[in-house]
Amino acid sequence: MRFVWQFLAVMVMYAITGSAISAVKDNDWLSLVVGLASAALAILVYAWVVRRTEHRAAPDVAREGAVAKTGWGMLIGVGMFGAVIANLYTAGHYEIDGLASPVGALGLVGFMAGAAVAEEVVYRGVLFRLIEERTGTYIALVLTGVVFGLSHLLNENATLWGAIAIAVEAGFMLAAAYAATRNLWVPIGVHFGWNFAAAGIFSTEVSGNGANQGLLDTATSGPTLLTGGEFGPEGSVYAVSFGAMLTIVFLWLAHRRGNIKARTRRAVRVDSPATLSR
Repeated sequence: MRFVWQFLAVMVMYAITGSAISAVKDNDWLSLVVGLASAALAILVYAWVVRRTEHRAAPDVAREGAVAKTGWGMLIGVGMFGAVIANLYTAGHYEIDGLASPVGALGLVGFMAGAAVAEEVVYRGVLFRLIEERTGTYIALVLTGVVFGLSHLLNENATLWGAIAIAVEAGFMLAAAYAATRNLWVPIGVHFGWNFAAAGIFSTEVSGNGANQGLLDTATSGPTLLTGGEFGPEGSVYAVSFGAMLTIVFLWLAHRRGNIKARTRRAVRVDSPATLSR
């Protein structure tokens, strides 16, 4: 029942905040305010439902060190996507024509913050954490990563390859980040940094949801395998490669810190000889 109540609570939150953010997406200032408020609400709902169902505070969203951990995650996310763009730019598949919309970029701060926090609470805070208790780290990572990738098939310009790419570079990688750090702040920071860099800085498509007017006026062209096509650079082999490498790094850290959990085995009843002879 613990899983059911936590999942229901965060999914209701997800639906409400998602609807609110979508309703104001055409107004940059409202997107900023509503998005940041939605992010805060997601954390509060998660902390509340964990406290109610597990009778303890949620240590993975503890306030201590939250800013620093989120900041480190953002640097990783921005750096990772920046590396993808650097490869595309060097290969002549990405062009920068100047500034586009600084105010639009500000609105995308709120939009991407709300989305990143809500998704991390649902997929890593509830699904990965509770499934991991039964299946162990590696199986939970694969299962929730695949579900996370498949959920992106609902997007406007989704492709099967795009969903696979998201599963690897985001679903697996963010679960590994949670396993390595045992907090939601780092994966939230990575998720937000990645998405904001894609939309708010480099003005590219995000997960097949169409182009964004962020800080830079840009154009992407070239082979779909390298650029991701209409799905965006997240469907690029560069993104998949960097995401896979970062997944390995986070899992190595998790192993080194003793954070890898083994699969739970049910106790096997051993009958006494007297019982067997009956």
